[in-house]
Amino acid sequence: MLAARAGVEVNALGTAPSDAEAAPKAAGDFYFTRFEDRRPPDPLPASRPIELLWQVLAVLNIGLGAWYIGWRWTASINWDAAWFAVPLVLAETCAWIGLVLFSLNLWKVRDYPRRPPPQFLSDCLAEPPQADRAISVDVFIATYNEDEELVRLSIQDAKAIRYPHPILLNVHVLDDGRRPTMAAVAAQECVNYITRATNEGFKAGNLRNAMEQTSGDFIVICDADTRPFPTLLERTLGYFRDPDVAFVQTPQWFYDLPEGETLSNFLGRKVGRLGRIFGRAVEGLFGEIRVGEDPFVNDPAMFYDVIQRRRNTWNAAFCCGAASIHRREAVMFVALKAYADAIHKASDETRSKLQRLTRRKADPDKQALAMWQAAQEQELTPYKFHVSEDIYTSIVLHQDRSRRWKSVLHPDVESRMLSPQDLLTWTIQRFKYAGGSLDILFHDNPLTARGMSLGQRLMYLTTFWSYLGAVWNCLFLIAPLIYLVFGVTPVSAYTRDFFAHALPFLIVNEIAFMFGTWGLSGYKGKVSYLASFPISLRALWAVIRKQKIKFPVTPKERQTGNFLHLVYPQLAVMIATVTAFLWAAVALALGYGSYTLGGLIANGLWGLNNILAMSIMVRAAMWKPESDA
Repeated sequence: MLAARAGVEVNALGTAPSDAEAAPKAAGDFYFTRFEDRRPPDPLPASRPIELLWQVLAVLNIGLGAWYIGWRWTASINWDAAWFAVPLVLAETCAWIGLVLFSLNLWKVRDYPRRPPPQFLSDCLAEPPQADRAISVDVFIATYNEDEELVRLSIQDAKAIRYPHPILLNVHVLDDGRRPTMAAVAAQECVNYITRATNEGFKAGNLRNAMEQTSGDFIVICDADTRPFPTLLERTLGYFRDPDVAFVQTPQWFYDLPEGETLSNFLGRKVGRLGRIFGRAVEGLFGEIRVGEDPFVNDPAMFYDVIQRRRNTWNAAFCCGAASIHRREAVMFVALKAYADAIHKASDETRSKLQRLTRRKADPDKQALAMWQAAQEQELTPYKFHVSEDIYTSIVLHQDRSRRWKSVLHPDVESRMLSPQDLLTWTIQRFKYAGGSLDILFHDNPLTARGMSLGQRLMYLTTFWSYLGAVWNCLFLIAPLIYLVFGVTPVSAYTRDFFAHALPFLIVNEIAFMFGTWGLSGYKGKVSYLASFPISLRALWAVIRKQKIKFPVTPKERQTGNFLHLVYPQLAVMIATVTAFLWAAVALALGYGSYTLGGLIANGLWGLNNILAMSIMVRAAMWKPESDA
């Protein structure tokens, strides 16, 4: 383990001393250089009237959904095709459960009260220390093979963090690539360079190694491309005045996303004045709609500003790694708890083996020996070696009943990051998210473990349930095909009774979530979730087969090549749905089979929704940045 020690003392004016020896900030030939002037959006404003309307509509939506599901089970199943009808109604029931969970997640906004930045360490502790002092903060910039000049930008922005009181700010480059060129950049920028002999534990091991060599009261986690704003600490450390706050997660903002153009401008350019007027009318009803933005639906505003932010209500916001601030005491608490649990488990297994061999009651001396041996074999690991070490750490903290650690989602963007620039990179990232979460569910299920409140269990269940949703989403993609190809219906008939139960639920569902996510368009996120079913299915299959979810580094540059092979399943759904609809329409016109006009309309609209959802991924596979086009 190697480390070059250095520190940056931030004065009371909140600025770092100038460094004549530091290399000048690279102008760079990076694609994102032209986006440097972009500024993040403000958090969504909280509106009590909108929230009350959402809550009323959410209750109505859940009630109509229950009415529809009840009718489906009791009065509509086509028992002549039970092989098809029963799995579909099971899928609908699972989707309704997901709707209930998501509605609870979005129930209300409750931001943690902001408090002034602490001046001394005693401001952040339940009991004052013997000798009070200024706060110290370690900024960890984890890197492996990213461009050194990209990391330099992150280093320079980290050094520019300001604070209204004296503070000791140490910036550390954690290089798992062991690159002399990266060490040279760190030396030029006068920041710490930390590396190690192996890559054990990947990013989690990299963070653990850094913790062993640092001592800051608080830790800021950054990826190689995480560029913090100067306001990061002055806006977030105030939360730690509550001694039970373990970590603060700030939103991740991808500033290199294509911004597109508003619907009104797009239609005005394509159609003329009437198109512009129509576009403005639509945007007046649904909010701003942008055409050509974010081809991979990367924009995390829905996740952070809506989903995670509203989990503050349940003290269930979880850590997402980059752009988060941690209390060192809390991180070490997780390590000590895991260490103690591992020792007890290992010693229990040893005692059990001894008892089976000797058929005698355990000797206290032998029990102590087994405990001591187990302690020697275990390691104190601040970050669990897991592809989702961030959410894993959050779960352990939320499970502690003695301390009742708190997590905070800070609503303001305090850093900028780079988004995946091609479908391959996006797929790698999403597979890690899905596989890591499902691995936790199947092997360390926190839902049944002791310690969490009911609200916290429900919020983690919401996360896990969303990844399991790929199973029933497959049925929703296949169901219209079965009718359109074979004329087999999952319901007894597509009559007025069917539409009377289905349409009110579907209409109210759309209106309810329009208000539930007021200020953001939820449609792209919804269809992207449906279209990404192959990723979640592969992750689920890997976890079921007990395959280890690997730790590939997400590329920071666009990958070259053709990515259509990544969307073969989506293409297959689109082609099959169009072909099946044409077949069913011709069959209905010729009087062939058991097709009905109601069935054709219902399944045709259903199939159209599926095609639109799949088309997002297909367009993403063919998308190229303006510079490549």
